[in-house]
Amino acid sequence: MQKILVSRCLLGHRVRYDGGASGPFDQLQQWLDEGRVVPLCPEVAGGLPTPRAAAEIPGGQGGEVLDGQASVITTEGADVSAQFLSGANQALALVQRHGIRIAVLKANSPSCGNLLTYDGTFSGVKVSGEGVTAALLKRHGVQVFSELELSEAAAALAALD
Repeated sequence: MQKILVSRCLLGHRVRYDGGASGPFDQLQQWLDEGRVVPLCPEVAGGLPTPRAAAEIPGGQGGEVLDGQASVITTEGADVSAQFLSGANQALALVQRHGIRIAVLKANSPSCGNLLTYDGTFSGVKVSGEGVTAALLKRHGVQVFSELELSEAAAALAALD
């Protein structure tokens, strides 16, 4: 049975930077019931607390963080790139251990965003880009979806099953 990596916040776990959670989502609950879900919050796994200062990538490109060309910076000016990279690498290790080919990650997140991220100005502006974890997983052939694309994720999963 194909497993799916899922952001813990989407499963109702209160691990978002603001101490909140997202969901519930019927599709994710079905996959949980089927034993498919491998949950992870890359930011918490990387050592960041909950709650924590909001963080963004100047320019919004997680791939640039992976390549050492950009940093993840908090509203307080702290560089948390090392924690974001650690969490991304832990996500990759889970993907490799479980043979995961599909991930459902939190939209717009500097870790997990798959299509859009915030631009690094903390002004609410989004740009086309990926979070650090999403970028790393995509580089390793994982199909990354957000909670806004659950039907597409379900179709991709059905194609693999």
